[in-house]
Amino acid sequence: MIELKQVNQKYGGTQILWDLDLKIEKGSRTCIMGRNGVGKTTLLKTIMGLLPISSGSLTINDVDMSKSSVEKRPEIGVGYVPQGRHIFPQLTVEENLKISLNCSRQKSKTIPHHIYKLFPVLKEMLHRRGGDLSGGQQQQLAIARALVLNPDILILDEPNEGIQPNIVQLIRDVLLKLNKEEGMTIILVEQKLPFARAVGENFHIMEKGQVIASGPMGDLDDELVSKYLAV
Repeated sequence: MIELKQVNQKYGGTQILWDLDLKIEKGSRTCIMGRNGVGKTTLLKTIMGLLPISSGSLTINDVDMSKSSVEKRPEIGVGYVPQGRHIFPQLTVEENLKISLNCSRQKSKTIPHHIYKLFPVLKEMLHRRGGDLSGGQQQQLAIARALVLNPDILILDEPNEGIQPNIVQLIRDVLLKLNKEEGMTIILVEQKLPFARAVGENFHIMEKGQVIASGPMGDLDDELVSKYLAV
């Protein structure tokens, strides 16, 4: 479970998150939604420890992580797929994946075989440089790299940005499989409504650095979409 209480976050002298309260249950599939600039990515970076909390508290899996560094997140079972993928373009696919084996949580020093079952294309391209892959292939690599950590919680920021439709469907199927078969908690920032509705059980809509609407995905009606999500 992840819980934020009265979290404030200031970035470059500007406050982004304002007294934000958020609770995400273990084993759930949750979409963080809202227009551009409302603080969604800042929220994820704050959960990950990439940005410091100015005040308030953050608990992950019953551990107070309010002041803990980003390096502590993998140790307690949190995997992260950032916006823009951020793979290492000069390293091979295999080298990108092996980086995650350095986490103390990962006892094995070999890439788990199920990674290739989820993303078969990666096995075919093990010795190709990450920078030579297509955008969709790079996104698969970014997700796979997070999964090598064997996380309990997987956090994804705009996983479908610039991705072709068949890979979007693959990512959807993988996320549902991880949640339903392995009980993995899935948290994603997503602006595409069809994907959000297909993957998410719950939604939290942000506006001006706060969560202003939450509920089961079935409650995301036209009024909320028009008021807070429509461009």
